[in-house]
Amino acid sequence: MALSCGWQAPRSQWYLQKAYRYAGFSLFLGDRCPWRGAGSPVNAEVKKFLEKNTEVTSTGNLTPEIQLRLLTPRCKFWWERADLWPFGDPYWAIYWPGGQALSRYLLDNPGVVRGKSVLDLGSGCGATAMAAKMSGASQILANDTDPIAGMAIALNCELNRLDPFPILTEDILDMEQEKWDLVVLGDMFYDDDLADRLHQWLRSCRGTYGTRILIGDPGRPQFTGHRIQQQLCKIVEFSLPEPTQQENNGLTTSAVWEFWP
Repeated sequence: MALSCGWQAPRSQWYLQKAYRYAGFSLFLGDRCPWRGAGSPVNAEVKKFLEKNTEVTSTGNLTPEIQLRLLTPRCKFWWERADLWPFGDPYWAIYWPGGQALSRYLLDNPGVVRGKSVLDLGSGCGATAMAAKMSGASQILANDTDPIAGMAIALNCELNRLDPFPILTEDILDMEQEKWDLVVLGDMFYDDDLADRLHQWLRSCRGTYGTRILIGDPGRPQFTGHRIQQQLCKIVEFSLPEPTQQENNGLTTSAVWEFWP
């Protein structure tokens, strides 16, 4: 598959009710989830498949204190043709550099999330949501439209001995906006149309509720060339470890930005 080249990359309680309660390996998955019943044979099969075809790792990234199930060069499907992977493109199986920067920043600055409600938009492997939980966030919702990401996040919570948090697999940008103390999103500015949608949604979120918004990105052209740049303040920049640089076409740094519309 040659993954590194082939895949480019109150009312708040209502959201949490939309994300199904989870215990053991029951799922926090949205209404479009292909697995309905907690503990069903299909759930067990998907769990087994993910465990067999990913590697547990905590090296080569900015957050060695977080263990993740990822696709690595030691995994069969890193090299297989992409069409042999039985699910949608596993963007969740790579620890992208924007998410690494966000997670590192939250772990280093727990006061940013302690006691606060946090929405992790485009959660992927769930690392930033887990960093928020480790740093004392009072309420967390991970949002990713891929239901397989929901399973992966659940597995990663178990790896890190964290009580799992709700995961919503619907497109939250199409839903009525709700109040969060903090919204975090990493590596989401990879498509021009999506960048425009995100900009509009984030501006509304900030203007309506005064929500603090942090964005992690390594400098993709869809981010650096977008008009949102006029409304950003860089908080911190990190040098990326060599393995992450190699997996991301030589990108050397990743930064956390605050959105100030």
